[in-house]
Amino acid sequence: MTNDIAWIDAALVGARPQAMGALLRYFRNLDLAEEAFQEACLRALKNWPDKGPPGDPVAWLVFVGRNAGVDQIRRRAKFTELPEEDQLSDKEDAEASLADRLDGSHYRDDILRLLFICCHPDLPATQQIAVALRIVSGLSVKQIARAFLVGEAAMEQRITRGKARIAAAGIAFETPGAVERSERLGLVAAMLYLVFNEGYSTAASNPDSAQLCDEAIRLARLLLRLFPAEPEIMGLLALMLLQHARRHARVDAGGQIVLLENQDRGLWERASIDEALALIDKALRHRAPGAYQIQAAIAALHARAVRAEDTDWNEIALLYRMLEQMQPSPVVTLNRAVAVSKTKGPAAALALIEPLEDQLSSYFYYFGVKGGLYKQLGMRPQAREAFNRAIALANSSAEATHIRQHLDLLDTEIAAPDVAHTDC
Repeated sequence: MTNDIAWIDAALVGARPQAMGALLRYFRNLDLAEEAFQEACLRALKNWPDKGPPGDPVAWLVFVGRNAGVDQIRRRAKFTELPEEDQLSDKEDAEASLADRLDGSHYRDDILRLLFICCHPDLPATQQIAVALRIVSGLSVKQIARAFLVGEAAMEQRITRGKARIAAAGIAFETPGAVERSERLGLVAAMLYLVFNEGYSTAASNPDSAQLCDEAIRLARLLLRLFPAEPEIMGLLALMLLQHARRHARVDAGGQIVLLENQDRGLWERASIDEALALIDKALRHRAPGAYQIQAAIAALHARAVRAEDTDWNEIALLYRMLEQMQPSPVVTLNRAVAVSKTKGPAAALALIEPLEDQLSSYFYYFGVKGGLYKQLGMRPQAREAFNRAIALANSSAEATHIRQHLDLLDTEIAAPDVAHTDC
């Protein structure tokens, strides 16, 4: 057997959600389930290179992890009598039995329960993401801290507090009913998109955060396998794929932001785009439109345009209008205004966004767009003021540099550049 353990690492990463979900059901304790899974992984690294992979790696890890967890309980309890077996697990601990059930609803609920626990409403969003990346994805504290640009100690504390809140909440382990499952599925999807956005929005200044996008896409694929008929999950995965497909074109060699309309479309990943377009077409056939599907359809119109000037801005404006009606938001209106500027001109777009200033007074992209619209209208003092406010709100040096370039051009450029689109 080869000494290369890369295949083992890939198998362990892929097996983690199912194995962790099952171990959590057995032990009713996040820390114990995680310790049991880690022990099973260590034994896999020891045994698999010589003996080869088991027929079903997930079942093997659950079986070994459960035994390791019970041993751990015994060591901790020493001479204290263990609880009755039916309080500890569901007794179905044979590896063969586990393998028979991996594709059934029981294990689907295990994984979903694990995702539900990580996005419990009592947790702040930052703790939800951190706990999910640690428990479901298995990223190290160091990896998560680096992606969020915080210290390891701070991230360790964030994860510890998240786990403590979960333990204190006393979350039930029953399988959710159809209505509850539908409601919770939306929360899980929102959590995954938060993970993706964290990586997407900071990738220009922090390359390490790109792994968050990869992990969010991996988990969205898993969610779609669990719920293959859910059009919104199709839309969510398609949206992530389309946005992530542009990652190599979003920043130039100097680390500067490249707006969507100026990107080299030859750098976009066609395989991801083709997969996403197929998902969107499949989702739309369900005739149950949702927010993720609409956002994916907007991204798809950009992806289908061979050149920036081929973009169907009228259709994009209509889709943003649908999204605005479905999920009213000043950010959605801001994006619709960008599309309107392409079809009806900057004055019409400016009229749309001016009422939003109080709501978006701390939003970098609002003032970037506003400055771009003023610039197109030749209103240079107003453009300078808006760009200065944008710089003060920049989330990264790349964003600040991009706006400074507009400021530098204000006094020398005769023909104003295009709007600073919120999507890049």
